[in-house]
Amino acid sequence: MEELKIKYPAGFENAVQMTKDEMEQHIRLMAALKMFELGKVSAGKAAELAGMSRLDFFETCSRYRVSVFNYPPEELELELEQDLERLWEAIAN
Repeated sequence: MEELKIKYPAGFENAVQMTKDEMEQHIRLMAALKMFELGKVSAGKAAELAGMSRLDFFETCSRYRVSVFNYPPEELELELEQDLERLWEAIAN
């Protein structure tokens, strides 16, 4: 993973009632949700940024009212094929 530093106002973590670690995780999640919503990244990449599985990311999308159906058709087909391959591999093992 790469690292990105951002500046924020002093005491901001107190204003949002979070620790610095919680705030970092929340910012990563919000960035992942928005970039996914805008079609900038796939669900897999967004989930990776948010530090969760794709299934957990999809559940989180639901909580934040972000549609999981904003894929271009070719990207959706590719991700579904990859999911099916992983499923068959899991069944075979």
